[in-house]
Amino acid sequence: MADPWLTLIGLGEDGPAGLSDASRAALAAAEQVFGAPRHLALAGVAGTEWPVPFSTAPLLACRGRPTVALVSGDPFWFGAGGSLMADLAPGEWVAHPAPSVFQWVAARLGWRMEDVACRGLHAAPMATLARDLAPGGRLICTLRDGAAVAELAAWLVGEGYGASLLTVCEAVGGPRERVRALRADAEMPGDIGDLVAAAVALDGPARAMLPGRAEDAFDHDGQISKRHVRALTVMALAPRPGAHLWDLGAGSGAISVEWCLAARGATADAVEAREDRVDTIRANAARYGVARHMAVHHAILAPPYPLPDRAPDAVFIGGGASAALIDEVWDVMPRGTRLVINAVTLETETLVMAQHAARGGTLTRIEIAQTAPLGGFRGWTPARPVVQWSVAR
Repeated sequence: MADPWLTLIGLGEDGPAGLSDASRAALAAAEQVFGAPRHLALAGVAGTEWPVPFSTAPLLACRGRPTVALVSGDPFWFGAGGSLMADLAPGEWVAHPAPSVFQWVAARLGWRMEDVACRGLHAAPMATLARDLAPGGRLICTLRDGAAVAELAAWLVGEGYGASLLTVCEAVGGPRERVRALRADAEMPGDIGDLVAAAVALDGPARAMLPGRAEDAFDHDGQISKRHVRALTVMALAPRPGAHLWDLGAGSGAISVEWCLAARGATADAVEAREDRVDTIRANAARYGVARHMAVHHAILAPPYPLPDRAPDAVFIGGGASAALIDEVWDVMPRGTRLVINAVTLETETLVMAQHAARGGTLTRIEIAQTAPLGGFRGWTPARPVVQWSVAR
């Protein structure tokens, strides 16, 4: 289209006073204005409220006529802009962003934005922040409502971060702004409004951020890769942003969890035969805030093999490996997909050695020993050796 018919206008708590000249001109020329009741009231215009549940259909019905969509702050930073783009071509719209809530909060506290992790927790669980926990770290989180501040504080306390300084920012950037700071383990005020964000200066124990977390960091029934082997396994799988893993014979789900934590946007299908372990996998995924990145399936790895629908970028067979399963997986793996199998038994070791001879790749023997009491002295106690086969199709 020669001229955009839709204008996305970012609106702050200061209302029309914070709008640019271009935003004011678009608003004045609009035949139709869409927005949440709060945004329409802030802008002082009569318009159409977004339908509940949210739908773009009423807005799209205005295609070709001057239309404005009022949204919060920056439309494309945890904003509504991304939701609208699925139905629009690039030439149909123009955006006039305003400072986001994150920028307002950072400006109040004097924090460098490039050093802050910004998170939207309106619909996401608090455990989403698990990968951000580090002493000295800084977070800015938008929250569902005032009650969510207490939920955030309680979660921080449960994770050992009760000493963190929690700055509660209400209606920031507008005439109703209120900013209060207190420790996460303090009693939360009972009068926090629903238009709220929280800034957190993290103070708590250091945690490992790389694969190889201790076994007791996961729920399990003993069926879990030992931390050193798990670290080498995730390394062999080579996680990267947005990549997808098939974890076949997932056990505790630790490999899938570590994969999802290793790279932003990484996802996994975890397939496990035992139903009780399926619940354990889901619990571990929730604990580390990656439940929405993991699909957990209860299925036995036997013909016909219950392979996930989404094509993988990497495959780990942690249990139930067989020549037939490898053949089936190999046939559907896209080019460049990496397959990793850890062999503990002689039978599986024989299998991967034969597969290595036929398909190539790398065989690695992993032998680990740790100190243990030996009489009045100490000695080495070896773990079972693991033979790891890694190959790219």
